[in-house]
Amino acid sequence: MKIVHYLLGLLVPPLGVFLTVGVGPTLIINILLTLLGWFPGSIHAVWAIAKHDEQLSREGRIY
Repeated sequence: MKIVHYLLGLLVPPLGVFLTVGVGPTLIINILLTLLGWFPGSIHAVWAIAKHDEQLSREGRIY
């Protein structure tokens, strides 16, 4: 499932972020960056997804 989130983060950045972290400040920032351009939105999406996965693995809740 992680691969799907990363691919969506690259192709449709807000969707990848939404499916990973839900609605919140990270999603709003990603939408704004995507409106500025696809590339900044994609970079932020991959970063946000990686940070979320890292946090889950630290807490021991990654499957």
